[in-house]
Amino acid sequence: MNETIPHWLEKQNELNPERVAIEQPDGFSMSFSKLRDESRKLAENLIALGVEEGDHVALLMHNQIDFPVFIHAVSYIGATAVLLNTRLTATEIAFQLSDADVSWFFAGEGLIEKSEQARKESQYIPQDRLFQVNDIPKREAETFDLKKEINLDQVFTMMYTSGTTGNPKAVMHTYGNHWFSAVASALNLGVQSEDKWLLCLPMFHVGGFSVLMKSVIYGMTVSLVEKFDVSVINREIRNNRITHISVVTLMLQRLLEGFNEDYYPSTFRCVLLGGGPVPEPLLRKAQSKRLPVFQTYGMTETSSQISTLSPSAAMQKLGSAGKALTPAEVIVDADGPTEVGEILVKGPMVSKGYYNHTPSNKEFLRTGDLGYKDNEGFLYVVDRVKDVIISGGENIYPAELESVLSDFPGVKEAGVTGMSDETWGEVPAAFLVPEEDVTIYSEDVTEFCEARLAKYKIPKAFFTLSQLPRNASNKLLRRELFSALERES
Repeated sequence: MNETIPHWLEKQNELNPERVAIEQPDGFSMSFSKLRDESRKLAENLIALGVEEGDHVALLMHNQIDFPVFIHAVSYIGATAVLLNTRLTATEIAFQLSDADVSWFFAGEGLIEKSEQARKESQYIPQDRLFQVNDIPKREAETFDLKKEINLDQVFTMMYTSGTTGNPKAVMHTYGNHWFSAVASALNLGVQSEDKWLLCLPMFHVGGFSVLMKSVIYGMTVSLVEKFDVSVINREIRNNRITHISVVTLMLQRLLEGFNEDYYPSTFRCVLLGGGPVPEPLLRKAQSKRLPVFQTYGMTETSSQISTLSPSAAMQKLGSAGKALTPAEVIVDADGPTEVGEILVKGPMVSKGYYNHTPSNKEFLRTGDLGYKDNEGFLYVVDRVKDVIISGGENIYPAELESVLSDFPGVKEAGVTGMSDETWGEVPAAFLVPEEDVTIYSEDVTEFCEARLAKYKIPKAFFTLSQLPRNASNKLLRRELFSALERES
């Protein structure tokens, strides 16, 4: 189709040049005009380095002001940004660098050492193609042909996610995916001139990145918080006229625990809540503080939310993820109305597929999540078909952990499933089958995992079984691991 629109940052420079694009609690701010100029300068420096249109450019960076500048610079070149999770180990990053065919690797402050280790392990990226963003050589002013338009069909970003089998996969997001995600959210929540969205989710995740897209598409100010700090965020909400925030359940719990006043200010209109099941008592507590929580349902493949509770239904449908956003469809593959079944999604915000994987030709994307719709068509997410564990908003995939655990000396087989946790919602639990006459100590396995897995992925409990539960096809039955432990006790 090759539909194009004016470059969205150029458009905001035309419409709202002096409006604040990004501000931080320390008083720093950057207008859309300044963001545009800084991004164009960085784009020219990157081109002078040798970055070309179509290159896959990896970025490993925390929530810093350099992040949006870099992202927009990449868009001016027409390259693709591969966004890496800063919590991953060097080994995990190395796999993604190779899998995504990354040509250039850029690191944020404090991450160059991990990046260099990952670069070496990947054996894919030459040493002269790894740079700390602040150390990119500044060139004399040159005239380069920067993009003036955005092709909605072009892939802009790649973010890694995983199924329950195999290695992590890179979800490809086009400019159109991000555009329609932002437009769909605006049609649901509305857009007002005084809107200010506090961004505390990691920008390498789709939930955080989508706020950057809303900013440049709406012409909206973003208050950027470098890390989740309850006191800072509550202070910003009270004193800085914050209107929106995106969080996961654990974040909401901590914000409410740290809020000592009776009610949140009336200027604070929306808490967009995603990242897994939400306990109803938490929603009730938020309601008592006059905190407007809108549950939302989405995934990396849907470029953030695809179904969200509307403001008019927020209090009447507590616990629901609402209805599909305007350009989207959400159906439940079930035997009848109000029955539980797998959630299927469709819409222009849904990714066309994964990099280096055969694209799906199916009309709807099967999410692997279980849910139902009530008699009024409101979606309720109840469980997951897949075995993914959601811990504090982070997805943990058992197959990845089992692969690591199976490499531990003396482990014959390994199975991983989630177990309830008051703080994180869920945490991984490992079930190990030791080789004959071998004793396995959890401290040793934990140390082994620390060098190979991000901290949040390391199992929090270890159990020993004589054999793992499997079906007739020899497929591991993760949901029966705790039952097997009870039978052997």
